[in-house]
Amino acid sequence: MNRLFKYDKAVNSMLFALQQLGGRTDMHKLCKILYFADQKHLSIYGRSITGDNYIAMQYGPVPSCVDDILKALRGDSFFSANIEIEELKKSIIFDNKFILRSFASPDMEELSETDVECLSYAIDICKDKNFGELTELSHGLAWSNTQQGRVISVKDILREAGDEESYVDYIADGLKLQTAFM
Repeated sequence: MNRLFKYDKAVNSMLFALQQLGGRTDMHKLCKILYFADQKHLSIYGRSITGDNYIAMQYGPVPSCVDDILKALRGDSFFSANIEIEELKKSIIFDNKFILRSFASPDMEELSETDVECLSYAIDICKDKNFGELTELSHGLAWSNTQQGRVISVKDILREAGDEESYVDYIADGLKLQTAFM
């Protein structure tokens, strides 16, 4: 289990992205928006927005916990009848296996100004890209340095963002400490 994952931030990040995209998008685009937003926030502010781990999958990084939430929302999970998921189904539904639609606005109290800044950045770079372009865009250093199906290291995510090695080590060490004390 990912102890740094922030369920409310992740859900409100998804709702914010969906709202900015007109209330509808596909899972792939949503996952790439979260990846690039988390990467930027981690690089600039030293923490990710969602706290999620990203898994190297065939079509790029996938946020592990968010993917589980989306599968549960779609009904493809043992946890589909979970109370939190049942509540979330009032806000986000699937039109088909891949397209999500939202009926609710994000709770902006859950998102900081820097969260919104980095989410907006990621939305801007992803919104007009198709599946293939997003896949290519997300197949950077972090993805290519990770075996498929494995967690992408925070260090590689930061290296891909262009951060210096001393900063990469500093942030990675800080996250290890944070996890140890939870």
